[in-house]
Amino acid sequence: HVPFRDSIITRLLQDSLGGNARTVLIACVSPADDNKDESIQTLRYASQVRNIKNKPTLNFSINDAKVKRYRLRIQELEEENKALK
Repeated sequence: HVPFRDSIITRLLQDSLGGNARTVLIACVSPADDNKDESIQTLRYASQVRNIKNKPTLNFSINDAKVKRYRLRIQELEEENKALK
């Protein structure tokens, strides 16, 4: 038994499970007795991952706001320039 935090799939999905992304996990299980143990482990993993809570942060900087404001101002000036021609 490998704890879900130490499993390979958790490491592969680390950015998705702990970042600013929305993640969908589909747990594929089998009704066959041969796959019972694997299906139970899959459901346990999915249950543990489902309980992860993230606090996403907005990827925004002051420079982005300034650039947006400058672009709007440039657009306004270009329209004013066309009107004066």
